[in-house]
Amino acid sequence: MRVLIVEDEPHLAEAVRDGLRLEAIAADIASDGNTALELLSVNSYDLAVLDRDIPGPSGDEIARRIVASGSGTPILMLTAADRIDDKASGFELGADDYLTKPFELRELVLRLRALDRRRAYARPPVRQIAGLRLDPFRREVFRDERYVALTRKQFAVLEVLVAAEGGVVSAEELLERAWDENANPLTNAVRITVSALRKRLGEPWIIETAPGVGYRINTDTNTIAPGSDTTTPGSTHA
Repeated sequence: MRVLIVEDEPHLAEAVRDGLRLEAIAADIASDGNTALELLSVNSYDLAVLDRDIPGPSGDEIARRIVASGSGTPILMLTAADRIDDKASGFELGADDYLTKPFELRELVLRLRALDRRRAYARPPVRQIAGLRLDPFRREVFRDERYVALTRKQFAVLEVLVAAEGGVVSAEELLERAWDENANPLTNAVRITVSALRKRLGEPWIIETAPGVGYRINTDTNTIAPGSDTTTPGSTHA
């Protein structure tokens, strides 16, 4: 999951970003409305966390623009404006949830997970494919009923691959969805993470590489043997 945090108080924004990272949620920060609009124009976000009182276009205006864009990006307003009229106007603008400051980070994470589940309501909360069972809320992964311990980044990458339901996901999309905007687009972090993830999940390999295209979960009955070249046509290993 990738989230945009629109917050002009730098220490709070950084604390939220760092806390979300611990939950395998990538987050970018915009400290003013213009930066928020710029990031929204070039990136695809799963969720937006908006402070209402920010420099430049207000959080309210950002919410209007998100709704008008038709992107369907869920909005959580995170603000000190805690009167019932404030909350009512926030929901009228298109907010999907409203959390007042001060707040507990754990509650924010739970609300974001709930919004993401609601956005993708067609997907079951626990996702299963090719012998894998992934629970995004408990952050647990099982393969053929065997628990697999993953790092936060490995879990984030696997979550994107599982959600694709066997479709190919490009390295660029993995970098965009599982890392934040500070990631170097020329980095080999995706390849390294996928390789480590493949080993954690165990043999036979279940993550397949499509050369020059990306990665996918192999849903075929015949999974990939380590070191074998007999993968799906047009694919090799990372």
